This record gives sequence, C-alpha cells and structure tokens, in this order.
Amino acid sequence: MRRVLVTGGNGGIGRAVCQGFQDQGDTVLAADLPEHDVRDAGALAALMADFRPNVLVALAGGSLGTPRDEYTQEDLDLVLDVNVKGTLNAVREAARHMTAGDAIVTCTSIGARQPSPVTGAPYAAAKAAIGGLTRKFARDLGARGIRVNAVAPGLFLTGRLQGMFDDLAEAERREVLDAIPLGRMPELREIVDPILFLASDAASYITGITLDVNGGRYLPL
Repeated sequence: MRRVLVTGGNGGIGRAVCQGFQDQGDTVLAADLPEHDVRDAGALAALMADFRPNVLVALAGGSLGTPRDEYTQEDLDLVLDVNVKGTLNAVREAARHMTAGDAIVTCTSIGARQPSPVTGAPYAAAKAAIGGLTRKFARDLGARGIRVNAVAPGLFLTGRLQGMFDDLAEAERREVLDAIPLGRMPELREIVDPILFLASDAASYITGITLDVNGGRYLPL
C-alpha cells in the first residue's frame, strides 16, 4: 500500500485522482485550501515530513479565476506563486522523504504548449515553467530512482474552467471542438488514468516526459 499525496486534491480533477488511487488500495491525502497552501513552503515541509509520500501528484494551480486579458500584477503574482512556486515547493519537500521506486507527477497544460482561447499569459507562463522544473527534477532525482513526469491536460471542463468555456462566444467554442481530432470533450477518467499510469510500476522506465492528454488538439513532433 502506497502513501499518495495530491495537492489541489479537492478540485474537480483532484477529487477524481484521489478516488482513483483509493480504488487501488492506496492511502491518499488530499492537500488543499484552506488547510494546506502550497505557497507556504514551511507548512509543506512539515506535511511531507509527517506523511512521507511514496507518490506526489502536484495538481494545485490553474488560472485561479484571474482574467484572461486585463490582469493585474496581483493576478500575475497569484498564478505564478500557486502554480510554479507551489509545484516546486511540493516536489522539493516530497522528494526529501522519497526512495527508489517512488514517483512524482506534476501538471502542466495544453495552454503551455500552444495559445489557448480560454486562459491568459500568466497561466501559459506558469504552466510552461512547470514543464521545465519537471525535467530538471527528473534529471536530479533519477540517480535516487525517483521518477518525475508531467501530464498536460487539454480542456477538462470542471469548476471555473467550465464557466470560462461557457463564457466564450459560440464561434470560439466551436473552434475549440473543431481543433480536437477526436471531436469531443474528455471525461474525467481520461486524465485520471494517465496519472495513475505515470505513478505506477508500469511506467518504471519513464521519467522527465510531458504526457499530452488532449484528444490530439496538440500534436508534438
């Protein structure tokens, strides 16, 4: 039985991910507001030392309700602090207590891979940074047998993102759907299963990758 810590575990995707690990028999801790703020490195350090996770899934982040266009400096700081610093804090502190065979999964986004009609520049910058820190941690922790990978979801319409998508003009919503080769929006299990895979022994020789989960909307070379 593994100990799995999921930051952002009370969000729409987070709850589904927690349930997926629980269904496998793992012990799961959902770390989320108001009890757990990933911007607080000291609190995260204490949490990781107490729980000592075998698996970390760093989901805390998102555009956090900030505007797509006319964002303020406070909006920018919030998005960067939660997404980038929060992910870095969580990975760094979790890794202190991990051993060979343990795994970390971070969360970037299709919005970091190509321009998004739904989210703004702060979100794109933050999620792109997570891709970079994932590769760096994969290199640094590989010698200890700890794997670090990222998922890059497309538009999974939960919470605020559903509202943001609904606020788009009909032509913009149609453009999003038309750009997905599979021709449909995803189900939650279609991001949960890739995360479970990357955290599992089935991915024991995979580290430092970003797994795109977007129905083909972004097709990397």
